[in-house]
Amino acid sequence: MNSVVDASWLAEHLGDEDLVVGDVRGPNAHMRGHIPGSRPLVLGSPPPGADEATVTALAQEVGLRLRRHGITGRERLVLVDRGDGVGAMPALQMAELAGHPNVAVLLGGMAAWQGELAEGAVELEPLREAQAEFQPNPAAMPTRQEIADRLGDETLVLLDIRTPDEYTGRRGSPCDPRQGHIPGARLVELGDLFDGPGQPASPDRVRAVVGLPEGAKVVAYCHSGSRSALAALALRAAGYEARNYPGSWHEWSRHDELPLER
Repeated sequence: MNSVVDASWLAEHLGDEDLVVGDVRGPNAHMRGHIPGSRPLVLGSPPPGADEATVTALAQEVGLRLRRHGITGRERLVLVDRGDGVGAMPALQMAELAGHPNVAVLLGGMAAWQGELAEGAVELEPLREAQAEFQPNPAAMPTRQEIADRLGDETLVLLDIRTPDEYTGRRGSPCDPRQGHIPGARLVELGDLFDGPGQPASPDRVRAVVGLPEGAKVVAYCHSGSRSALAALALRAAGYEARNYPGSWHEWSRHDELPLER
């Protein structure tokens, strides 16, 4: 299973025994109307800044959250939000951090689903640790240390998903003590990667925008990890191995030992 699927794929596979649909909109929204057989899945969001030890501890905690929702790590897990990717992409990163090997986002979320809906609460069946298979994967969440260590590494591409003024430091967020961008990062504006909310542009269009061969390894960042999470969605849909750096410039700018460019 790819890391993105569309509504037609989900409709075709919805009855598969090894498929679990996790609705990340929250229990109340799920109760009012959800894809049949789906379950509410609350995993939280990546922290705005973390070191290796924090990320490792968080991976174990997210594994516990998955087990509480009856997720084993052996299923194909499809995450569904309202449709803009804002909820599903952070949840995907958290699930991958915990070590789930087969997670995808439903492109367009609930807005793209044309099938019937079910209503009411769904009773979850928590699992014991021995019933699940999660090996924490800290690499799913880039840290400032990893990026600093890999500056100049030709096997990793950094994409800055901000405005030109933020990138150059002319007009960044006033809450950041330093302005500019991570050395070597390429500027890409989020709107160039999407045709509409939650709908990535075609793979050919995305590849033309970023100027990278399919399969390149990418870390995206913005100011606080929100725009770059969405960029990671479009990049994955285009065939890239893309990760989001949640700390982004908000974290990087606070560490004087880390270099910057303008």
